[in-house]
Amino acid sequence: MNIKKSVFVVVGCISLALGTLGIVLPLLPTVPLYLLTAYCFARSSERLHTWFINTDLYKNNLESYVKGEGMTVKTKVRIMATVTAMMSVGFIMMDEVPVARMFLAAVWVFHVLYFVLKVKTIKVTE
Repeated sequence: MNIKKSVFVVVGCISLALGTLGIVLPLLPTVPLYLLTAYCFARSSERLHTWFINTDLYKNNLESYVKGEGMTVKTKVRIMATVTAMMSVGFIMMDEVPVARMFLAAVWVFHVLYFVLKVKTIKVTE
């Protein structure tokens, strides 16, 4: 295995661990970390990628989005709440830098608009 693939495996494993922690810790964004895991595993090892896309973690959090079907309301709200919380910390800490606050606010607005307007909402089928 070459160095590039090794780096992808390491980054994929770290993002998988952090994403899994994000299920119980609200400040860690599960879905983006799992997307990073899928990307890294796809670039490094067919075996790891196949294993990951067959896990319940992937199927419950990403499969419908990756297939272009969208996300559930619960997943969208969880992502937006996490990003809002993280950006709020940065916003509060930048009270001396109004330009950075405006930039951060604009990024947050576009983030919310993207999830509300562009990502399809799917109904949960149980």
